[in-house]
Amino acid sequence: MSKPRCKHLIVLSLLTVLGACATRPPEGMPPNEVFDPYEKTNRGIHQFNLGVDRFLFRPASKGYVTIVPDPMVTSFSHFAENLTMPGQALDYLLQGNIKQSGNALLRFLVNTTVGGAGLSDPAAELNLPPVDTDFGETLHVWGVGEGAYVELPFYGPSTQRDAIGVVFNLFSNPINFSPVRPVDNIGVYAEVVRRMGDRGRFSDTVDSILYESADSYAQAQTIFIQNRRFELARDDEETYLGLYDDPYAETGTDPVRDPYLDPYEDPYAE
Repeated sequence: MSKPRCKHLIVLSLLTVLGACATRPPEGMPPNEVFDPYEKTNRGIHQFNLGVDRFLFRPASKGYVTIVPDPMVTSFSHFAENLTMPGQALDYLLQGNIKQSGNALLRFLVNTTVGGAGLSDPAAELNLPPVDTDFGETLHVWGVGEGAYVELPFYGPSTQRDAIGVVFNLFSNPINFSPVRPVDNIGVYAEVVRRMGDRGRFSDTVDSILYESADSYAQAQTIFIQNRRFELARDDEETYLGLYDDPYAETGTDPVRDPYLDPYEDPYAE
């Protein structure tokens, strides 16, 4: 795909998000349905993302997990996750959750020092509570609605609320304000490598969604929305747990505590 086409998709998607922040679902729409007024634009971006995945990200990810030993892939994932801890601490603070904010900072301190700059996770061995949040959840805690469904170039499925969170988290991590220039954008690079590891490890599942389903756009949308609503339900049971059964109730599996749980699996599939 040409560069002008790519630029057009990026600009168009950002305008969709920023120009429609006040978009709300119509009155009377069931809360478990997906509000998708920009489906035509979203599908265009989805096709662009499919092309990027098919010709770039998919082969690179498969090569990455084939060449790099699995323990090293895990270590790089730990490193990327550790870099997000200061930003997550800030998000928890904005949510009014002082305890989890402290847990995030403590995990960062332990893993950065004892864990070799975050390449290992001794905090887990010390049974420090896991943390997993972002600015999209912060907006949710503040009462901001989910908004319309959007698909972002290179990033994939999102909502208006989470898209704002993605942009905010790119600039809110205190690590990015370090005076040492080489760390600029290291969080972005590390996140790309982490996503390559996930894409390679769960390649069969992702391929079945993107290339084997009758409508990959609808399939990806459903899985993303259901998983995201379930994540938010952990702290907002009245809003979401009445809509869905807990898919992990029988197995006791927790997607936060189990790093090898397939993040692309539909937790509500029978």
